[in-house]
Amino acid sequence: QVQLVESGGGLVQAGGSLTLSCVASGGFVTLHSMAWYRQAPGKQRDLVAAVLNDGNKDYSDSVKGRFTISRDNAKNTVYLQMNSLKPEDTAVYYCHAEERLDIMKYDYWGQGTQVTVSS
Repeated sequence: QVQLVESGGGLVQAGGSLTLSCVASGGFVTLHSMAWYRQAPGKQRDLVAAVLNDGNKDYSDSVKGRFTISRDNAKNTVYLQMNSLKPEDTAVYYCHAEERLDIMKYDYWGQGTQVTVSS
């Protein structure tokens, strides 16, 4: 079982920056992927950015060039550096991790952290 704990959310003005952190703990060897999703009120939860264990990264088009995901495997931590924030970035941000054991895949979610961008 993997536990994910996010931190770093808050209130920021448009154009500002925030960095989210997510620490993974529990009995795992390695996590295939770690990612950030977000969910605004009344909307579905969407992928923001993901980083694989081999370092490959993927971003949603809406955050490319503004957000950077990074991963520290030694600390079992994934970060999301968010720059040039816009009011439409306001959402609850969730950390996600996928563990793969043989052919089995296990998904884990954090509790979420609120990011609010004021105009």
